[in-house]
Amino acid sequence: MIDRRMLLAAALCLGVGAAAAPAFAAPQLGQPAPPFSALDAQGHRRSLSDFKGKTVVLEWTNSGCPYVGKHYGSGTMQALQKKERADGVVWLTVSSSAPDMQGYFTAPTARAWAAKEHWDGTAILLDSSGKIGRAYEAKNTPHMFVIDKAGRIAYMGGIDDRPYADPESLKGAKPYVALALADLKAGRPVAIPVSQPYGCSVKYNSAE
Repeated sequence: MIDRRMLLAAALCLGVGAAAAPAFAAPQLGQPAPPFSALDAQGHRRSLSDFKGKTVVLEWTNSGCPYVGKHYGSGTMQALQKKERADGVVWLTVSSSAPDMQGYFTAPTARAWAAKEHWDGTAILLDSSGKIGRAYEAKNTPHMFVIDKAGRIAYMGGIDDRPYADPESLKGAKPYVALALADLKAGRPVAIPVSQPYGCSVKYNSAE
C-alpha cells in the first residue's frame, strides 16, 4: 500500500522550487543528443564527446526528492549502475538544482552524497546553472535518457512505470531504462523508447 506520508512528501517536493524555463529545442528520439560540458564532483571536465562510441545514460537527481530516495534507499539505482557500467555503459548522474534550492550540490556535498548512498555511476555532473537540464528539457528527478553508441537519443522518460515515492511500488515495476539498455546491447530497436517521466520537479534557478 502507498504510504500517505510518502505521497504528501512527494507532493510537496513536486511543488517546491518549480521555475519557468526559457524555450529550448526539444531533444528528439533518434537524433543526436545535445552536446554538453560540465565539471564533475571530482573537478574533472566531462563532455558528451568524451564518450563517443559508448552507450551513455543520463540520470537527473535531487538528494532531497523522495522519488530519488525510493530508488537509492532500495538499492535498485546503484545495482543498475553497477551492472551497466560492468557492461561498458557510461552512467552520468546530473544535478541541475540551483544554489539554495533542494538538492543543490557543491563538489564536496556531491561526493558525500555519493559515499552515503553507495552511488556506482561514472560521474556526477554539477549543472547548477541548469544549462544541461534545459538542453535536455529534464523535468523530473529522476528523468532518464539513454544515448546510443552513435550519439543518438535512444530512450527518454521515466526509469520505470511506477510514478510513486513508496518503495513498495518497485515490486513488479517495468524497468524502462534497463529494458532499453538490454535492447541496445542485443542490437534490437528499443521497444519502448519514450515514457512519461515522473518525480520531483527539477529545481532550476527561478531567476532565469
